[in-house]
Amino acid sequence: MSRASGWRPALRIAWRDVRRARARTALVLVMVVLPVLGVTAAAVVIATEDVSGTESLASRIGAADARVDVARGAVSAAQAPDPEDAASWSTGGRGSGSPAAPQLEEALGRDLPVLRWERGSALVTTERGVVDVEASVLDLADPLAAGLFTLEEGRLPRADDEVVANRALAERGFALGEEVELADGATFELVGLGESASVRSTPVLVGTAARLVGPRSDGASWLVGGGPVTWPDVRALNDLGALVVSRAVLEDPPPDSEVPADVRPSGGTDDAWLAIVALVAVMVLIEVVLLAGPAFAVGARRQSRTLALLAASGGTPRQARRVVLASGVVLGGLGATIGVLLGLGAGALAAHVLEGHSSTWFGPYDVPWLQVGGVAAFGLLSALLAAVVPAWLASRQDVVAVLAGRRGDRAPTFRSPLLGLALLGVGVAGSAYGALQGSGGELAIAASAIPTVLGMVLLVPVVLVALARGSRRLPLALRYAVRDAARHRTRTVPAVAAVAATVAGVVALGIANASDRAQDEALYSPQLVDGDAIVRGPLTTDADWQRVQDLVAPEVDGEVTPVRGLREVTEPDVYREVRVRVSGRRGLLSSTRSAAGSTVLVDDRVPRVLAERLAPGESDRADAALSSGRVVVLTDRRVVPVDSVRLAVVDRPTSGGRSRVVERAELPATLVRVGGFDTPAQAVLPEALAAGAGLRVGTVSLEVRGPVSEEEQRDVDEVVSGIDPDLDVYVERGFATEDDTWILMVVLGTLGGVLMLGGTLTATALALSDARPDLATLAAVGASPRTRRSVAAAYALVVGLVGAVLGALVGAVPGVAASFPLTSSTWSDVDATGAALPDHFLAVPWPLVALVVVGLPLVTAGLVGLTSRGRLPLTARLD
Repeated sequence: MSRASGWRPALRIAWRDVRRARARTALVLVMVVLPVLGVTAAAVVIATEDVSGTESLASRIGAADARVDVARGAVSAAQAPDPEDAASWSTGGRGSGSPAAPQLEEALGRDLPVLRWERGSALVTTERGVVDVEASVLDLADPLAAGLFTLEEGRLPRADDEVVANRALAERGFALGEEVELADGATFELVGLGESASVRSTPVLVGTAARLVGPRSDGASWLVGGGPVTWPDVRALNDLGALVVSRAVLEDPPPDSEVPADVRPSGGTDDAWLAIVALVAVMVLIEVVLLAGPAFAVGARRQSRTLALLAASGGTPRQARRVVLASGVVLGGLGATIGVLLGLGAGALAAHVLEGHSSTWFGPYDVPWLQVGGVAAFGLLSALLAAVVPAWLASRQDVVAVLAGRRGDRAPTFRSPLLGLALLGVGVAGSAYGALQGSGGELAIAASAIPTVLGMVLLVPVVLVALARGSRRLPLALRYAVRDAARHRTRTVPAVAAVAATVAGVVALGIANASDRAQDEALYSPQLVDGDAIVRGPLTTDADWQRVQDLVAPEVDGEVTPVRGLREVTEPDVYREVRVRVSGRRGLLSSTRSAAGSTVLVDDRVPRVLAERLAPGESDRADAALSSGRVVVLTDRRVVPVDSVRLAVVDRPTSGGRSRVVERAELPATLVRVGGFDTPAQAVLPEALAAGAGLRVGTVSLEVRGPVSEEEQRDVDEVVSGIDPDLDVYVERGFATEDDTWILMVVLGTLGGVLMLGGTLTATALALSDARPDLATLAAVGASPRTRRSVAAAYALVVGLVGAVLGALVGAVPGVAASFPLTSSTWSDVDATGAALPDHFLAVPWPLVALVVVGLPLVTAGLVGLTSRGRLPLTARLD
């Protein structure tokens, strides 16, 4: 018999079994379809969201053939075919090397239609304050600008005092025909509403007047038409100091050999990223195989008589295996097809929904067919692998026993448990090795999770047999369930292992995440007294700060107090720095945030913003030093007697150049120890000492006594934004878990719950279907419907609880190991209060563990007990 003819009857038998056993078929399809659907949808969303260079042409150059970006002072440039991938400017001397329209025409050797496009930002006055918008000076009526802005209402600007805006700005209280006023007093009439092709949620304003961007310009560009701009044209424009986005180059990129070496794409793939993806894929594959395995086991059990007849009539074990494997091929192919089709639709829907919450536009609907094909093959492979063990067991069944109506399972051997112990040992050793590696050992720990889980799977039969032997004193329902699970291991072991694998992943990630969070909490350093607020920003006069104080005070219940210090704010192009030096001492503090508005504060007592940062007993020393006219210098190291401190106020140009010392003083000082490693300021000067030294002192921030509510914080933020958008309002609320941490915990709990419920319910349904003769026997000897429902609930409890406990124990191995490289590399040996830190952090998320280990098995058992049929028709049986 040829190989083809050998598979043909097996596939026919598989199709017939699929049509007859609809419930079991649906269970297997769900297990295969769900991961295929999810991964396909994710691939579609990622591909659609990822806008390629050619897909973004309309939003970047409109209908032009190229966009030439110029920079003041640039004498040459180098770029990749897409300058957003890699680009560099070269500047030299003074003046501008930026090309204008005649230079562009000369470089390209032809007359060109060009359109100037200047981009920047503008501050628009609103009812509550001001809002920062993206502003463009561009003639949208020019054909070259077609596609950059889609007009939906009104018309395009025809005069310099007219503008169009997007919906994001209109939602701030602007309508057609109304006046838009900038913070500098310039006014424009809003004549059109639409959407920008480049941004979605950011407010946008477009007009033709240069004053729309003024000094907040980011630079000018030229939109160029008149024919394709080739790669040699791009290189010629690079020599003039311009970067070019060319339609022709993006659609037909040059070879790498023609691209400058310093901006040439490096290529290659991140090996660590590939390894992680492979690990995730393998774990998902194991999960699907384990979940679908019980269904194939029951299917093989139902086909046992057919396979026995096949063997009795001369069939070989290989042909028997083909019959069961054919079910995997049929169900895997069907599930992969359904999953891909549903995933394509779900991906389109998800992309549309996510685009509504994104600040940018997605690209056109995109399907990465190579990835989708791989996902489909993954679904087929998972179903085929799930059928391998049942097929092997079915080919080794006792033909005579099956034809006589008895079970034909072979006795278990010790090979699988021994192999399981070996794999488990390898996994534990790999986790320990990764933990000892410190930072960078995460990959070894993740890889060791695979042999750990596989070893646990092979040890599940031993656990079930041990529980069955020790179940004498259990209630009837539990005793029956435990012994039935041990007797029918071909359908029970995959279900228990699937639950265990799910819980292992949840517990491992939960421990790693909780440990990371524990480290963050221990290292958190509060900037202010809990509940207090501070307003800080680039104001340069006491009059400006007094104005802010007058507006803030009515919005809060607490007292608003100016914080005085040496100002570190000057003109926009200069950064002012206050340097504190003590002779013979370097590195007084591990970290200084200047959270109070200045590195050096001025007060006759320790300011409130610093009071709680001092070490115990140091506050009185600090106040005494200030009262005696000495500078209090903070340190987190050993306190030693000092005579003086040198203060230097240095102006450093932000655009380069020499720093300039504008103030200098040497003053008597006292070192005071802080608790921890981080403070809002570095030193405190008495008022009289600062005045005598000629240092310029002023208000650097405003302190608001707490507690400041979230509503008060919003009101204050809105008020100060109307004065200066760069003013910052900070409220100290203590350590708070990041949103992504809670989201991760919720996702882990939800994912674990869904997979546990799915696996347990599937295994229970298959077990009850397979155990109908046994349940009928219970009914025949007088068992009540309640007893049969109790048996069903007990079976669900055994599968869920045994799997959850095993999974928690196995998952703790990589979870604990991962806590070492994640949290052992701390840059300080004390926390914010000065207490010693441990070598590494280990935290167990007990609520999450209790949910997946105890809560979900109980919920599943209760659900099964309530929904199971209590009355079954009597069934004749021979064994």
